[in-house]
Amino acid sequence: MTDDRDEEPWRALLEAARADGAVAHEALEAGRPARTAAIPDGLHPQLRAALARSGVERLYSHQLAALEAAVDAPTITTTGTASGKSLCFNLPTLETLARRPSARAIYLYPTKALAQDQARSLAALRMPTLVPAIYDGDTPREARAQVRRTANVVLTNPDMLHVGILPNHAAWESLFTNLTAVVIDEAHAYRGVFGSHVANVLRRLRRIAAAYGSEPRFMLTSATVANPLDLAQRLTGLDGFAAIDDDGSPGLARRIALVNPPLTDERTGARASTLAQAAALVSELVRGGTRTICFMKSRKGVEVLVRIVREHVGAELGGRVAPYRAGYTSQQRRELEARLSAGDLLAVVATDALELGIDIGRLDAAIVVTFPGTIASLRQMWGRAGRRGTGLAVYVAGEDALDQFLCRHPAELLERPVEAAILDHESGEIYAEHVLCAAHEGPLAGADAEFLGPRWRGAAERLESAGRLRSRHTATGTQYVPASPGDYPAASLSLRSAGGESIAIVDVASGELLGTAEAARAPSAVHDGAVYMHLGRPYLVRELDLGRDRALVEPFDGDWYTQPRQEADTEILALLERREIGDVRLSFGEVAVTETVFAYQRRRLSDHTPIDMHSLQLPPSSFTTQAVWFELDGSDLAELVGQEAVLGALHATEHAQIAALPLLAMCDRWDIGGLSTAAHGQTAGPTVFIYDGHAGGVGIARTAFDRFAELCADAAELVAGCTCERGCPSCVQSPKCGTLNEPLSKAGALLVLEVLLDAQAALPRAIRARSIVRS
Repeated sequence: MTDDRDEEPWRALLEAARADGAVAHEALEAGRPARTAAIPDGLHPQLRAALARSGVERLYSHQLAALEAAVDAPTITTTGTASGKSLCFNLPTLETLARRPSARAIYLYPTKALAQDQARSLAALRMPTLVPAIYDGDTPREARAQVRRTANVVLTNPDMLHVGILPNHAAWESLFTNLTAVVIDEAHAYRGVFGSHVANVLRRLRRIAAAYGSEPRFMLTSATVANPLDLAQRLTGLDGFAAIDDDGSPGLARRIALVNPPLTDERTGARASTLAQAAALVSELVRGGTRTICFMKSRKGVEVLVRIVREHVGAELGGRVAPYRAGYTSQQRRELEARLSAGDLLAVVATDALELGIDIGRLDAAIVVTFPGTIASLRQMWGRAGRRGTGLAVYVAGEDALDQFLCRHPAELLERPVEAAILDHESGEIYAEHVLCAAHEGPLAGADAEFLGPRWRGAAERLESAGRLRSRHTATGTQYVPASPGDYPAASLSLRSAGGESIAIVDVASGELLGTAEAARAPSAVHDGAVYMHLGRPYLVRELDLGRDRALVEPFDGDWYTQPRQEADTEILALLERREIGDVRLSFGEVAVTETVFAYQRRRLSDHTPIDMHSLQLPPSSFTTQAVWFELDGSDLAELVGQEAVLGALHATEHAQIAALPLLAMCDRWDIGGLSTAAHGQTAGPTVFIYDGHAGGVGIARTAFDRFAELCADAAELVAGCTCERGCPSCVQSPKCGTLNEPLSKAGALLVLEVLLDAQAALPRAIRARSIVRS
């Protein structure tokens, strides 16, 4: 524990927040001593000497466990922030490299910054047999051949592996022939659409390695997730993983505070500014000399918060406050990290670029502004707090429904198990496109079921029917090869998009390709006049050119956001599972979603007030995905909520369930779509659909179906606990609603959720009665 002087700035800060009524909950997380073990005598002398030069005298118990487990099985290590997870894969890999000069390894990172950080750490070991090198989009052309010839640890990312290495495997013969280890760091980042793509890339990697006669061992690290073994298996296609989750690193004590900006209007649910609340906290910590990191979602928010803090603390201290976000050069990032580690900076305000394990060690305080999307991410960010003695971990809530739910139910934040990482490598178009890529890397044959799974042949046959593959008969059986050998399918397949067709998003100010959007989702995401977010930075869409498959955007600093006005319909294509819940029918299956965007509304950022409405002329777009839906009896529902409130009750229920679903699956509200109707054409009654917002689906709706009772209970608590009268952004209003949150019935949603839960016991009568009176 620290002395009183160290904690005094925090005490004053929390006392002031309590006086303002802003502290929703406080807790003290106990520390724990480190558990260490001797460095094994049998390690190669080169490696032992490198550890000594790095100041490593003993290993944490989980590092030793990972080293021992890697001998016999693939591993996944899930321990806390700053727990030394890198040694869990470096020790086995470097031991092999020291003993086998021909051995090679691939280290896979979700971001370039992480690869650069690890490359510096490896170089600092100064092992004679170790030759690390980065191979990514920033690697100069003239240096790439040298990397292929000499590097025995190639640090890269999934995108480069997919588009640059696997399709050109002949140029990497030495690597694949001698590949002994594949490291996948920050594995929890590979979820949803991105994770589903990466799972296929890793299967293609295993297939190519086998073709060159190697069978590398896989070593994964991850933040804590609910399903580490399942995640490892789904990502790699391998069984038999050993899970290393008993953290032996020291756990420092941490004071936790949930801060909720005070209500300014109880009737509407309006609250004081989240940004102002966060700025006040950071400013006070800076004045007290407390080394602080503050996480925010958007790059624009980072810059604004830094400006406010600098104004609060004055020029001298303001020079020791800096932003850290994507978009900086590598040299700028390195300078900031060095200043932070050395203590020259008192505060850094960062996007989640610093969440994923950049080596800056621990700081005194970590502030997270608005819910970062998952409890796992929040805890990883909080893990930065605790450089000495007791750390301070603060969560500043926004007005979003999930933020407010977590403030009203702090146990859900502090005690709830972390989410499961959801992905589906066999998802619709994603799987077929990777089967096509695999065929271009080598003829597909029966043995490929070991790597691509048993469904590869069906996908190949469909690709043949589409004229993209052709079959040929050989002495060993039928093979599938490219119909057009000169094509390069990996180049046109983005790992960030579920659909095969995509829209290029181009910054006209710089000419830079920012990314892609699924063609089916483009009308709602990048229509003319839309405010489009890329890596937390807003851009204004100047033109959506569907004929040329591109959207032209420019940097945007306005004080509004946009919401598309659209009509949507769902067609049930296939019923996969069904169960009855009392008088409610719950189903899971495949649906076709058709959306027509006919207008968009501009709203002020500060208070969400509508500014104006603009019409659009866009064709309808459709995609196939997975959905969960429930059906109610129309006459019973009308009697329960009143005929005029039926659609509003269903609509508000849909919004509440979508807001709560990220608590069960590692996803964002923007990854989920929904539709509610008083009379669906196929079900012939009131129906609510919740579907994966990406073509083919990635398992989010599946999770909602499997854990439907939990989803309904969370949604009921979310709605019932809000103090507003008729619904607000903290409960049933959604920032992505295609009908601009009309109609909505908060009271009706509570009654529907009560029915879904058989809820006389799940939702107390007092809450139900109070909510009905308010409406």
